[in-house]
Amino acid sequence: MTTSEIKIAPSILAADFANFGAEIEAVEAQGADWIHVDVMDGHFVPNITFGPETCKAIRPHIKTVMDVHLMIAPVDAYIEAFAQAGADIITAHVEAGPHIHRTLQAIRGAGAKAGVALNPGTELDCVDYLLDMVDLVCIMTVNPGFGGQKFIHSQVEKVRKLRAMIGDRPIHIEIDGGVTPETAPLVVEAGADVLVAGSAVFKGGSVSNPAPYGDNIRAIRQAAGPR
Repeated sequence: MTTSEIKIAPSILAADFANFGAEIEAVEAQGADWIHVDVMDGHFVPNITFGPETCKAIRPHIKTVMDVHLMIAPVDAYIEAFAQAGADIITAHVEAGPHIHRTLQAIRGAGAKAGVALNPGTELDCVDYLLDMVDLVCIMTVNPGFGGQKFIHSQVEKVRKLRAMIGDRPIHIEIDGGVTPETAPLVVEAGADVLVAGSAVFKGGSVSNPAPYGDNIRAIRQAAGPR
C-alpha cells in the first residue's frame, strides 16, 4: 500500500463548532480523504457531542466519506437515524452492548458500511467472529471521550495482531486517538490504513486561513510512509 492509499480522516471534534460546513469544505479542499464524526452521549463516554440532526446538517458539505463513530450506549436504536442522516460508515463499540453481531447486522441493513471499535483495554478475540461482516475495525489509541489525548503505545502491537487476523479480507484498520506525524508511522507499519486526526490536522488553521490544514495533512501522510 502506498502513501496515496493511506486515508487521513480529520475529526470535526477539533473544528470550529460554529462553522462546521465551511470547516469541512476547507479541510476536504486541503486533502482530507474522509470526514470523521465523533458521536458521544455523556453515558458511554464522559462527553456529549453531536446527534443525527447535526450529521444531517453537515452531510451536504461532505464530498468524500462521512465516517460516523458512535461512542454511545445503547446504540441499536439510533442506527437508522444516523444512516438516514447520510453516514457512509457507522462504527459501533464492541463494549457498548451485549449483541454486537446484531448491531453490525442493523448497520448493514440500514445501508451503511459497518465498523466495530475497540477500546484500549479490550482484547482482539472479541472481533474474531465478526470479521466477515465488517468493513472497518477501529482501534482506539486513547480512551474515548475527549480529543487531544496522548497516544497509547501498547495499541501498536494490537494493530499488528489485528492485521494478521484480517488476512486478505478487504477490511480497513482505523486508528483513532493521538495521531501525529510521530505516531502515524508506528501504526501504518503495523498495518493501519485509516488515520483519524483532530487537533493534529486543525491546529494553526481556520476557514479564513486553511493552508495549515493541508500542511498538517501532508505532514501526517508523508510521515506515515508506505504501508
